[in-house]
Amino acid sequence: MKSFKRVFLIVMDSVGIGEAPDADKFNDKGAHTLGHIAGHMNGLTMPNMEKLGLGNIAPVHGIKQVEDSSAHYTTMVEASHGKDTMTGHWEIMGLYIDQPFRTFPDGFPDELLQKIKTKTGRGIVGNKPASGTEIIKELGEHHMDTGDLIAYTSADSVLQIAAHEDVVPLEELYEICEYARELTKAEEYMVGRVIARPFTGKPGDFERTSNRHDYALKPFGRTVMNEMADADLDVIALGKISDIYDGEGVTEAIRTKHNMDGMDQLVASMDQDFTGLNFLNLVDFDAKFGHRRDPQGYGEALEAYDARLPEVLDRLNDEDLLIITADHGNDPIHHGTDHTRELVPLLVYHNGINKGNELEQRETFADIGATIAENFSVEMPKYGKSFLKNIQ
Repeated sequence: MKSFKRVFLIVMDSVGIGEAPDADKFNDKGAHTLGHIAGHMNGLTMPNMEKLGLGNIAPVHGIKQVEDSSAHYTTMVEASHGKDTMTGHWEIMGLYIDQPFRTFPDGFPDELLQKIKTKTGRGIVGNKPASGTEIIKELGEHHMDTGDLIAYTSADSVLQIAAHEDVVPLEELYEICEYARELTKAEEYMVGRVIARPFTGKPGDFERTSNRHDYALKPFGRTVMNEMADADLDVIALGKISDIYDGEGVTEAIRTKHNMDGMDQLVASMDQDFTGLNFLNLVDFDAKFGHRRDPQGYGEALEAYDARLPEVLDRLNDEDLLIITADHGNDPIHHGTDHTRELVPLLVYHNGINKGNELEQRETFADIGATIAENFSVEMPKYGKSFLKNIQ
């Protein structure tokens, strides 16, 4: 059975492709991120994903089914109990999360915020679920006048702390978030991520910067990335991948500013000689468009991503494997601003495919991790079933 020297894994953050079998348990019946965006756009123009077989997975307006897809294709079902970024990514690398991270729809407990106030000497305003852009619009001027930190959450398990870079220097903001991270590891909080959200500008014209930093919990077990790093294989993390795994199993981390920068970094890394995994998260789909319920922006971002794919495909050599998937849904037509419990697409491409085939639906995202583990002959994860033999 052929093995690959390099595996490139692209996670299109939140690009779901239809309600999961248990969507009703998450109040997500009818969710379909790609389908609803395509409907809003009166058809998506994604010719490169179309050739790979995206339209063969599910009906998507504007993306045709193709008889001879260039990639193997199917959908994956999330097995873990959750629909957040960390749960999806951790499952991709072989873990099963049976206890969802805690969310705080009514804000964070006073005793937690008081500890942060005492430690920092700063007040805290906000403390509610909110859009990041809207809450700095609402409270940014107050923050600049008082130095109070802006704390907020979302439907995810996340504590976000926003501060103007001229009011709270980046290093101070990072230290505050590191302290908050230590506090929220406690079982009574179990917050998935603490995120530093710096911004600049003046009242009426605030702008979040690319100096965001995520502080995640460490994965609850060893992932395929740990096994690879211990076997002296490369694990190159692009975008927020290193943050999601708290650096576990990462041999090189490269931050990105936005989707197009992520694609730039991916293309640049493909010219390097390495043996192992190159793992990219494209965050804009989720952060800039899904949570903000912006189907137009989301659709345009999908089309811009698709236009960059030829640069990736042209650089793949005969020892390379490309896997494209997602970690959950975030339907911008759906109610609220939450992630949506959806199936995710799986497209698997290499130069040796004569004609792509439909793979059986994967019962867990961990099948990707199992496939990568088998390919590199490292210890298989406890969860997941490799599809390596099915893509030869």
